[in-house]
Amino acid sequence: MTGLRIGQGYDVHRITAGRPLVLGGVEIPWEKGLLGHSDADVLTHAVMDALCGAAGLGDIGELFPDTDPAYKGISSLKLLAEVGHRLEKRGIAVGNIDATLLAQAPKVGPYKRQMAEKMAAALGISPERVNVKATTEEGLGFTGTGEGMAAHAVALVEVREP
Repeated sequence: MTGLRIGQGYDVHRITAGRPLVLGGVEIPWEKGLLGHSDADVLTHAVMDALCGAAGLGDIGELFPDTDPAYKGISSLKLLAEVGHRLEKRGIAVGNIDATLLAQAPKVGPYKRQMAEKMAAALGISPERVNVKATTEEGLGFTGTGEGMAAHAVALVEVREP
């Protein structure tokens, strides 16, 4: 059956000292980073989960478990490219992605375009198909107090007949 499918993704990581901050594949200058098995790129993880959901591939925890040493410190863009290959094998094309980062700090506005470009390149699609937004939570919740960052993403894909 051909048709359109929508997937939704969500991820969260704790903020910690001693790690680089990678968001959407871009290293952001900041004194802290995110805690995780891979590079802990919360934005790319949400995008991957949205794509997996739309394609019926489960979630990134199933595909790339944090118990597997092969994924220790890996770039999430490499994992995103692998998700893209899995979609391609199934005859699924990415329509568009809309992602939102929830973080009190740092300001990421100057990096949003580069994030979209890097994630699009990993998927082999036009950067115009990837939209990145960011918002604070005005001091509320774990993202607002600076304990962590979260991201939401929605992806539209088209399933083609084999």
